[in-house]
Amino acid sequence: MKRTFAMGGLIALCSLTGCVEQLPFMAPETAPGSATGAPVTNFDQSNQKQKSEVIEQLMARRSLLEDSSIYNTVAQAALNASARSSEAELISAKLRAEAKAKNWLPSIGPTISLTDLGDMVASILIEQVLFDNGRRKSERAFAAADVEVAAVNLSIDQNSRVETALKLYIDGLLGDEKARFAEKALRQMSEFERVVQGRVNGGVSDRSDLQVVQSKIAGLRSGASTASETASTARAELYALTGQDFDVQPQKLVIGTPPEAAGFMGVLLAQSEAHRSVAQAEVERAGLLPQVAAAGNLTSDGSGAGLTASIGQPLGLGTPAALKAIEATKEIARRQVSEAEEDARRSYSRQLQRLTSFRRQEEETSRLARTSRDTYKLFKAQFEAGQRTVLDVVNIYEEYVRRELARIEAKYEVIQIQLELARDQGLLADGDKI
Repeated sequence: MKRTFAMGGLIALCSLTGCVEQLPFMAPETAPGSATGAPVTNFDQSNQKQKSEVIEQLMARRSLLEDSSIYNTVAQAALNASARSSEAELISAKLRAEAKAKNWLPSIGPTISLTDLGDMVASILIEQVLFDNGRRKSERAFAAADVEVAAVNLSIDQNSRVETALKLYIDGLLGDEKARFAEKALRQMSEFERVVQGRVNGGVSDRSDLQVVQSKIAGLRSGASTASETASTARAELYALTGQDFDVQPQKLVIGTPPEAAGFMGVLLAQSEAHRSVAQAEVERAGLLPQVAAAGNLTSDGSGAGLTASIGQPLGLGTPAALKAIEATKEIARRQVSEAEEDARRSYSRQLQRLTSFRRQEEETSRLARTSRDTYKLFKAQFEAGQRTVLDVVNIYEEYVRRELARIEAKYEVIQIQLELARDQGLLADGDKI
């Protein structure tokens, strides 16, 4: 009889193990956008009874990039080619939360042992917690907050990925524009070199004038090569990131300055982590307090039932201090959120000042470049009339080149600051497409 009951217990244990694979939260998650009708976003909550407000906020975020622009095309390619660890972390957190959502159900603990006589004895312990000072509720809250933290991290990660892809694309455009202008300047400088070479051959100019012009040409040629190599490097890296080549025709990036009220991803992450820390503190606190459970035990010799009282860990003289330390965790979490809000406001103000500065520089260098170009034309006319030396013309032309290159750099710096502002607020990718 004992052997028959033991074999039955063994079969029950194996059955319980096999059933785990059939539970809904253990089934493999279908990839987003698959043909099975699965959700197209990692933030889908259609199967959730209680929806997360944090994840709803993430899904509601909309990209500031124009749908028809090349920049949005680059952004979508970066998202489509993404295989980030943060995505797997979110899936794992969802599974843990789904498992914890059932922690209020009775637990079954089958065991199998051998007696002194060599008989196999199996027993099944069924336990239902009646009162646990909110431990299991806090465990569920911790698991839900863990999902929110993972979701915010994924959104931050994907927005950073889009910003990286766009920065590489813009670096390519910047390198191309600087290289094109440098090549144009090289052609003009080569013309000056031809003129000075003729004047040196005719004994009108000193050979040092030719060396000065050739030195300037070497500097321009080096700058053009560097700009061209920078563009090629950026495009190679962008191809490695997205697996695609993109149109290199410059387009105006139309993107507004995100308002501070849009909310910062760093603050949202701090708030989610604070909720998780508070829930963890509640779990630890409940572990220091007693719990009551109803238990039933079924063995080959019969069955029994009763109430049990237990404490997660032994009490000691340090228990009061441990409880106070756990309570202090809540204050730590609150202060961390305040620090994140302060850092976000400072970063936003700093970026706005940089944006204002580079916009001013773009306008100023544009005006100065026009002035230098007009002066160059005047000096060139005076040189042809014999009123200026060739080096006077070369120097003013070099000044025009420097100012035009500074204008180009300031123009693209404005774009990059706007992208950084949008990234910090999670506005470079639609939330329901992450």
